[in-house]
Formats: sequence, C-alpha cells, structure tokens
Amino acid sequence: MKYMSEYRDPVLAKKYLDEIKNIVSRPWSIMEVCGGQTHSLVKNGIIEMLPKEITMIHGPGCPVCVTPLHLIDKAVYLAMEKGVILCSFGDMLRVPGSKMSLLEAKAKGADVRILYSPLEAVKIAEDDPDKEVVFFAVGFETTAPANALSVVQAHSKGLKNYSILASHVLVPPAMKAVIDDEESKIDGFLAAGHVCTIMGNSEYYPLSEHYKVPIVVTGFEPLDILQGILMVVRQLEVSHSKVENQYSRIVKEDGNIEAQQIILEVFEVQNQMWRGIGEIPESGFKVKEKYAAFDATKKYNVTIEEVQENAECISGQIMKGIKKPYECQHFGKKCKPTNPLGAPMVSSEGACAAYYHFSGLVEA
Repeated sequence: MKYMSEYRDPVLAKKYLDEIKNIVSRPWSIMEVCGGQTHSLVKNGIIEMLPKEITMIHGPGCPVCVTPLHLIDKAVYLAMEKGVILCSFGDMLRVPGSKMSLLEAKAKGADVRILYSPLEAVKIAEDDPDKEVVFFAVGFETTAPANALSVVQAHSKGLKNYSILASHVLVPPAMKAVIDDEESKIDGFLAAGHVCTIMGNSEYYPLSEHYKVPIVVTGFEPLDILQGILMVVRQLEVSHSKVENQYSRIVKEDGNIEAQQIILEVFEVQNQMWRGIGEIPESGFKVKEKYAAFDATKKYNVTIEEVQENAECISGQIMKGIKKPYECQHFGKKCKPTNPLGAPMVSSEGACAAYYHFSGLVEA
C-alpha cells in the first residue's frame, strides 16, 4: 500500500469485519491505548460495526488529558506572574487549570504562543534574548525526542533564556496500572503505534507475558484499527498472549535508536502524576541534573500545590476505561468543548471530544 485511500478500503474493511464476526465466540474487552485510535474508532463508525461480543475500552493515551492540574497551574503562573513567553502545542491552551486555562491567561495579556515544534521556541529565545521562553513539553515517548533535542540545541547555542516545563508520560507503566485496577476488565490491547515507532516493541513483551494478554501494535487508519482488533481476537480465541506488530510499515522491532539516545541524554525516569488517575510509578520523564538550567520548575523554583480535580468530572474513570463519555451526566450538557469540565473534552485525542463530535449522541 502506498496511498492513504488504501487504508480506508471498504472492501477490505468488510473482509476484516466478517472474519472478526466469524471467529468470535464469546465477549472480549479490548483497550485501544491511544486517543488517536479512539478518534478513529468513533469517527469512522467502527464501534457500531463490530459484533456485540467485542467491547472497545478507551485508554489513557491522551497526553494532554493526563497532564497534572498543578502543571497547568505552573504554566499559567509562569505566563502571568513571571512574564515568560509560554509556548505550547495547541491542545494545551484550553485545558482547564484550577483557576484558568492558558487560553484565558492569554486573553488576560500573557504572552502565550501556539507552536508546532519546540525547536521554534528555541528560535524565539535566540531571536529575543531579553525575554525568557518556556516550552510546555507535553507528550508520550513520541514527542520526547524533539523536546530533548530542543534542550540540547539551546545548550549548544549557549542560550540562558530557554527552558522546558516537562510533563512527559510513558505508556507501558500506564498499561500496567489500568490492568492492575480492580475495576478494569481488559482482555487485550491495541498498543500505540507512534510510541513504538520511537521505543520499539521490547517494553511490551514483559507485560504480555506477565498478564497473559495479547498486545498488538497498531496504526491509526480504519484498516489499521480493524486489522489490529482482528489480530487480538485471533489470539484470544485460541488462548494465546503475545506481542504482534500490525504497524510494521512504520514500527521496527528496536524502534528509533537515535531518538532513544537523545531522550536518554536529557531525561531520566521518575514517578509521575496522571491527571484523574493518580501517581503511577516510573511513568514519566524528568530533566536530568546535567540540564537543570533548562528545567523550568527548577529554574523558577515554582511551588504550586497539587489541587483536586473538578468533582463533577469523571475523566479518571473514562481514561482507565471504566466508563464511557456518555455515561457522564454532564456530557454534552454542562461539559462541552467550549466549556469543558476536564481535559478529555478539550484535546483532539480526548475520548469525550471524540464522542461529542462524531458519535451522534449530541444534538447539533
């Protein structure tokens, strides 16, 4: 296959669906970890096409959604009180903090800018040496290389006015956490293909072996999703549990070694708070002491206390796959993209946003 349209072939989609229907013999619950996969499932109507025996569980794979509330408060504080140029990916701007979002801070006069790459933020720091520039470095392993590279580049240029506010989270520990949750019921996983593009597949073998669950590394197009589900169901029906790679056109067994090296140069693993979920051991990256001058938390000595999530928001239960967005009493009513109670209604990878925009459950 060479073209995008080939990954949306209705004939091949029907073939995959027919095979799933033919081989499934009992109920199975499959978690797609990544929010991009959730959006593909909902937007393309795949959930409605699957046989009733297959339940898709939406996982915590939305980095914007799991960014801790106090880190958003830190970003707002840096922009409002310290007067830095606060740069971020667009999704972060409307995520509510405890008092305001970055978008609201921007409306109040803070210099908050949407960028596509942290290297743009380095250029801003270079061009405006009298201003402090902070990049809100959010993401899974996928965005970690670029964020790490920005630190290395700023260091090589001798920039004293650039730093990152790191909020990097790691997928395999999160998968372990949701399996261990006593409320969760997961028979198999669709693993996030873009994460494995960077990190490879090796981290998933111990999970699959220990928990006896099939894990299929999967892409994001409709045929990717359907083939990934089929591969999981094939394993489940014969009581197999191994790691398979559906996304082999992109994902290599060892991942991207150079990207891994730049991550290890700048970051080290730490315990990490996940918004709505709590602390997950060894599930995040922090800036190494070697590059402490580029760690905004240390540079500005920001101490923002952790605060409780909005009590009306059930985002934690949604991101652990315990509840679906439409099971929230505020979904599409009190909680909308224009007035979100929590991050999953804002992010382009959030499950609530997917259901709001594509499920037909909300009246226009």
